[in-house]
This record gives sequence, C-alpha cells and structure tokens, in this order.
Amino acid sequence: MRAHPIPPVTEPLQYRAIGVVRGIFAPAEPDQPNRGVIQTADGEALEAVVLGRLLTLMRRHLDLAVPHLWVVYPRSREPQGLHLQMVGIWEPSTLAAEVPATDPQSSDESSTDKPPSADLGSDVLPEGDDYFSVRGELIYTRPETGDLVVKVRQQPRADGSRPVPFKLQLKGTVPLEHLRHFVALDLRRQGQDLQLEQLEVLAPVTTRGNRGGKGRREGGREGGRPPAPGRRGAVSRPAR
Repeated sequence: MRAHPIPPVTEPLQYRAIGVVRGIFAPAEPDQPNRGVIQTADGEALEAVVLGRLLTLMRRHLDLAVPHLWVVYPRSREPQGLHLQMVGIWEPSTLAAEVPATDPQSSDESSTDKPPSADLGSDVLPEGDDYFSVRGELIYTRPETGDLVVKVRQQPRADGSRPVPFKLQLKGTVPLEHLRHFVALDLRRQGQDLQLEQLEVLAPVTTRGNRGGKGRREGGREGGRPPAPGRRGAVSRPAR
C-alpha cells in the first residue's frame, strides 16, 4: 500500500525528475485536450501536456473547473520557463485506487503507469504542494548567480532504444566542488523556477570523453554558459 505519489528510491544512484503541482488544467484548444496550461494559485500559467491514460481519467472522473494536485515530470524550455508532463493526479479521497503516480527514472521504466493503492483522506502531502525531487549529475553550477543544471538519464525503453538524457535548469547555490557529482535535490516551484531547498551529494560521476575538457566547459570554474535544456518532445514512458 502506498500513500504517496512519489515512490521511495530503490537504488543509491537512481535518476529521476518528478514533482507535484496544484492548479486548474486548461486545454489550449478544444480539439487538443492533451495540451494546455496549469493555472496555479500564485498566478502562473505553466505549459503542460497530458501523457498516457491520465487523459481518460480526467474525462471520466474529474471536474476540471477546480484545482487538483497533478503528478508531473519537469522539463526546461528555452528561452526560459517550466514545461510539465502530466502523468497522474494525487487525490485519494476522490479517486481512491484509480490514482496513477509514476516515475520515468525508475528501474522499471518500460512498464505502464499502474495505479498505486492509496489511503482515503491522504490528499495533503507532508512535503506540501509544488514539491519536486530531482536526482542526477550536476553539470553546471554558478553560485554567484544561483544557477544550476542537472542532467537526468533515463532507462532504456521496452524496445531497447535509449532515450536522450535531458537537462534541467534549476535555481540554488551549490559550491563548485560538487560539480560532476551525482546529487539528490529537494526543490520547490517558485513561479516558473524550481528552487533548491535541500541538497545531498552522493558520489562523483566519471567524466566521459576528453579529460578536463568538456566537463570544464559545461560547468567550469569560471561558471561558463549553462548548457541548453533537453530537446523539445523528448518524452519518457510513464513508469516509476
């Protein structure tokens, strides 16, 4: 039985990027119900796309005129702004066992988004709304400006193909000595940004390619230019 939309980590260096956002989902066009924005209580319009069978659940069971707590995968978009892939809703008191909660970076990424068991009345999470968990490689940090970039890798799909790693542009102050380490970040959405609240440095990451070259350019001691976020449309299969 699970009473949380974000399952616990099963491996020490498990990659993931998942969170929850409360708001009203408004489709961009009547004929495109899977694309639109999440309108939040603080006045933000967060670009969002609905993945998997969540769209069917929304049509059959939800009043989209009221806010819900959405389970989402974050992505960074240029020039700036947060893009969300909606994969579930956390509202056990209403939906009970029909609530899907998934994670793209689990060891079973190829599986479908099976709904977890949930206790009635457990709609409020201990971490609160707008909480995000990101685990990956710190490839850029600039403490003087509070900018971070973390690379997240995904498990191979069922057909054997390997999704392209994506990069998340985050906010927070992390010392330069943690560059090229695997980190676990607890973050909070503030406007269009994900702001660091807690950091755990887990292990150094072996640099591939030229020693002292590419790694230094991406997040080097002078700061440098942050790498561009992942390509638009890089969608991972819902599974945690």
